[in-house]
Amino acid sequence: MLVNILIVDDAREIRKLLEKYLQLAGYENIDFASGCEELFTAIKDYDLEEGELDLILLDIVLPDGNGVEICRQLKMEPHFKDIPIIMVTGRDDGDTLKEAFSAGAMDYIKKPISRVELLARVSSALRVRKEIKKRNAREKELEETTRKLQKANKELERLASLDGLTGLANRRLFDEMLEKEWERARRKQNQLGLLMMDIDHFKYYNDAYGHQKGDDCLRKLAGKMSELLYRPGDTAARYGGEEFAAILPDTDEEGIKEVAERIRKGIKDMKLEHRDSPVSPYVTVSIGAAYAEICENAEPDRLVKTADKALYRAKEKGRDRVEVVDFMSCDL
Repeated sequence: MLVNILIVDDAREIRKLLEKYLQLAGYENIDFASGCEELFTAIKDYDLEEGELDLILLDIVLPDGNGVEICRQLKMEPHFKDIPIIMVTGRDDGDTLKEAFSAGAMDYIKKPISRVELLARVSSALRVRKEIKKRNAREKELEETTRKLQKANKELERLASLDGLTGLANRRLFDEMLEKEWERARRKQNQLGLLMMDIDHFKYYNDAYGHQKGDDCLRKLAGKMSELLYRPGDTAARYGGEEFAAILPDTDEEGIKEVAERIRKGIKDMKLEHRDSPVSPYVTVSIGAAYAEICENAEPDRLVKTADKALYRAKEKGRDRVEVVDFMSCDL
């Protein structure tokens, strides 16, 4: 039988007798210890996390310790919680046995050893051990399944928040992040910046190069935009179609102009051909920027409208440019 049994007894004749009875019953993997010190040395050879040790036969009286106290000590360790311990004793007083059970022993065997009694109690203990192992395996499997499910759910949640084409935050996540940063800015009385960016004459680009090339263009611009937002707290999003947005926490007028110009110039310097653009032979963008010191009565959608107005102005003034509008001065 593929079980591991550890016999702890200082009397060699008892160890040999227990071994003989167990081997005749088919138990072959038997180890020995003559006292507490050897016991703690022996258990180091077992992979307890994998449940290699199945049963301990422990003498109550040992030359270097008390078997009951050793039992209590072992049962305090998580790996021994489910390993059956059968006490081997020459005593028959109720107090000693009560103390042993209180310490965590599953059963006891009285000396002189009865073969029938030994095998009956060992068999019973090992049945329990087998069921515990099955239960632990099911729990481990369930934990692993739960972990994989949680990981999958997190991945699904992440994917549901991303734009499938560009990998940027989608409109839903943008709205959530804007609301979150708006409330944070309100609490801390910080400024909040917002960029709205539109690819200049993108319809002409799709007509000239096809929608597949158009999608490639969107992906490249999204990557460049993300690359040029240096701070971890900044959020780039695909707002819809060829329009992108960026939320810039704690950003004043000078800061938002710097970021917007960096993005505009960075995209133009990519030199993506746009032969039908009346603005430039390369792909360009117009950017509307808005910044605000958040006040109590305002709502985040006003910041979006302000940035949209700035974007409209950039287009009116010839595109491939940045226009900045002060949230508080914008008459909406």
